[in-house]
Amino acid sequence: QVQLVESGGGLVQHGGSLRLSCAASGGTLSRYRIGWFRQAPGKERTTVATISWNGGTTYYVRSVKGRFTISRDNAKNTVSLQMNSLKPEDTAVYYCAAANAGVGHYDYWGQGTQVTVSS
Repeated sequence: QVQLVESGGGLVQHGGSLRLSCAASGGTLSRYRIGWFRQAPGKERTTVATISWNGGTTYYVRSVKGRFTISRDNAKNTVSLQMNSLKPEDTAVYYCAAANAGVGHYDYWGQGTQVTVSS
């Protein structure tokens, strides 16, 4: 069973950048579609970006398009989310998750990393 650990969160000023990483153990990430999700206080968890098993297909929620970039390095068993031009509304706990190919839901989740953007 794959285990996911996020890192790279922190406090950054409006307009700043952060790079989140999702590292896997107990399995190889190349089998899975990976998604980044976020949950702000009092709000539901929402999708931020997803990437197919080989990196060939990506998806971004409209609010982060042009600012965030999802990428993966299957050789290193990691997936990253580069976040630029951060806004206060990006403040949330960010989670990575893995889904088996062809399956709609995500089976494996990390514990989350806090991203706080000050105005």
